[in-house]
Amino acid sequence: MAKLQQQHSNAAGWAPPSVQKRWLLTLLIMLSVSTLIAFFIKSAFDSCDPPHPHNFDVAASNKPAKVFSNSIKTAPSPLSFMKSKLVLLVSHELSLSGGPLLLMELAFLLRSVGTEVFWITIQKPSETDEVVYSLEQKMLVRGVQVLPAKGQEAIDTAFKADLVVLNTAVAGKWLDAVLKDDVPQVLPKVLWWIHEMRGHYFKLDYVKHLPLVGGAMIDSHVTAEYWKNRTQERLRIKMPETYVVHLGNSKELMEVAEDNVAKRVLCEHIRESLGVRDEDILFAIINSVSRGKGQDLFLRSFYESLHIIQVKKLKVPSMHAVIVGSDMSAQTKFETELRNYVMQKNIQDRVHFINKTLTVAPYLAAIDVLVQNSQARGECFGRITIEAMAFQLPVLGTAAGGTTEIVVNGTTGLLHSVGKEGVTPLAKNIVKLATHVERRLTMGKRGYERVREMFLEHHMAHRIASVLKEVLRKSKSHPHS
Repeated sequence: MAKLQQQHSNAAGWAPPSVQKRWLLTLLIMLSVSTLIAFFIKSAFDSCDPPHPHNFDVAASNKPAKVFSNSIKTAPSPLSFMKSKLVLLVSHELSLSGGPLLLMELAFLLRSVGTEVFWITIQKPSETDEVVYSLEQKMLVRGVQVLPAKGQEAIDTAFKADLVVLNTAVAGKWLDAVLKDDVPQVLPKVLWWIHEMRGHYFKLDYVKHLPLVGGAMIDSHVTAEYWKNRTQERLRIKMPETYVVHLGNSKELMEVAEDNVAKRVLCEHIRESLGVRDEDILFAIINSVSRGKGQDLFLRSFYESLHIIQVKKLKVPSMHAVIVGSDMSAQTKFETELRNYVMQKNIQDRVHFINKTLTVAPYLAAIDVLVQNSQARGECFGRITIEAMAFQLPVLGTAAGGTTEIVVNGTTGLLHSVGKEGVTPLAKNIVKLATHVERRLTMGKRGYERVREMFLEHHMAHRIASVLKEVLRKSKSHPHS
């Protein structure tokens, strides 16, 4: 087991055999930064370029939340109207997790059109933190000005700003703590970007000002509906104008996903590092290792699928489960449980734990199927899902949260229920895709087509521009503005 862990720990820090491969792979790694995934290691982080500015997409729907149609695609930048405007971004923390990195992407996107951008982090570690320092330096290099969370400078900037973006529900604490009696003056120009799905975020202390802000931006229709119902039922408050904003893939990631030579090089390397053959079938879950992401239930499903194949005497290539997002340095009880389960079931040769990594493109190039097994209410959106679809991978996902708005069941993947009830259905779906290569390929191709149709950078750029225009328009007409 120690040998296995050591082998996989080295998977993110590889060197190809030839100079040509080394150059190509280094270039691809730099281009394939994925910022939605909340699990990165410092060594990989320091060796890569900062996250590329993705844009954002408001999905068309007839649901209650207000959405904009997919229209103009000709302007060089739909956000050019933000030139010379002042925007204050307020994040609850600065870490290598989805929410803060998404806000950083927005910061870089605004900077690219000449917006004056200020950044505030509410919660910072008491001692110097290398990750926080590195992220702040990357912002400063891009021209994003970093301010202390408290103090007169923060207050003055909030007053002067054309737009204030609060990132996550927890960021609402900053309003009363810093602005105090002056909160009403700022609320009309606040765009509240919410990513959370869990019930413990529904605290009045966090979101009591939500009804009076300029608008709320939420990553999926399911989450928007959930917030609308929960705030009304539990807190007796009303959501403001709400915009559903689907995320999307950057041009850089799509370039890698559409380069067959690059994908083949990446695939060969990763499979070689894992000790698997070209014909072996790899099912991977790419998420931070935690109970909410469902790695434990995935392993149970995988073991059950092996049993089904054995009992039915099905002829399939060797199957492997890949868990990208491991972190034994944290010594979590959950990850120890996962590794003990693998040992108990004697499937060490079929299960591969990959250390946290900044770059997921090599693994997307190497695997055959992505498993999105997030539990409870599922993912708010789950960018890794559309990234996998860009690599023409079918997705086996839980029928919950934003995954249901991305994966077309039976067409681009197969959905199963959350919880223990989903273990056997997921096992059967694993067998279905393992035994039908044409089904895998067809679903992967259709998933790619869906990404091209709905989840690209140019789709998102126009949507976020529409949202910002709407919030700015309303804030100007407000008496406090």
